Amino acid sequence: MKILVPVKRVIDYNVKVRVKADGSGVETAGVKMSMNPFDEIAVEEAVRLKEKGAATEIVAVSIGVQQAQDTLRTAMAMGADRAILVLTEESPEPLAVAKILRALVEREQPGIVLLGKQAIDDDMNATGQMLAGLLDRPQGTFASKVEIEGESVRVTREIDGGLETVSLQLPAIITADLRLNEPRYASLPNIMKARKKPLETIAAGDLGVDVAPRLTVVKVAEPPARKAGVMVGSAAELVEKLRSEAKVI
Repeated sequence: MKILVPVKRVIDYNVKVRVKADGSGVETAGVKMSMNPFDEIAVEEAVRLKEKGAATEIVAVSIGVQQAQDTLRTAMAMGADRAILVLTEESPEPLAVAKILRALVEREQPGIVLLGKQAIDDDMNATGQMLAGLLDRPQGTFASKVEIEGESVRVTREIDGGLETVSLQLPAIITADLRLNEPRYASLPNIMKARKKPLETIAAGDLGVDVAPRLTVVKVAEPPARKAGVMVGSAAELVEKLRSEAKVI
């Protein structure tokens, strides 16, 4: 079985995000970029499934600028067998990403598409669900456990009330949650090997998908600074301030 793993290049989660002076977006020039953490978890899970003998090939996919090759090389250093980069200078929205992935799924015919539940830059949490809808395939979102059972896959999902377990007929779409696994570090030998693994480049236009944005960013601004707290001397004083100043009781 083949597993397709989409990965996104985002600002590294350790970097403090800065807003551009003109308020048009966040600053990315000279900023450290890395693989979206949820996608790292998806790559790790795909590698574990291959190590168990449940998968035979892992194909990593990224959509974006030429520099996204570095993200794909990281995925291959973790264990992906080959990679596909869909080139575009635009920042595609979830529906456009889902349409690109649909075209690749139709070409590659994977048994599972395993991707992060959301990206940490836009927090959309929509691509996996849209892809499942476009392909009319079963989906297991927010996965904390994945088990292959013959021609089906059992997915334990994180939900508001606890955990839910669903059984999906393959082929299926799965999105990874934080508790699915702990991603491995890519070793130096594997990083060197990843340089020799095949990386195919395709223009987004060649897949027949319009990636032009449908949303317009009006303004990006820093959140307002929080006001300093006030120390109170007693519970009675706290109650009085909540009643007279905060007006919450």
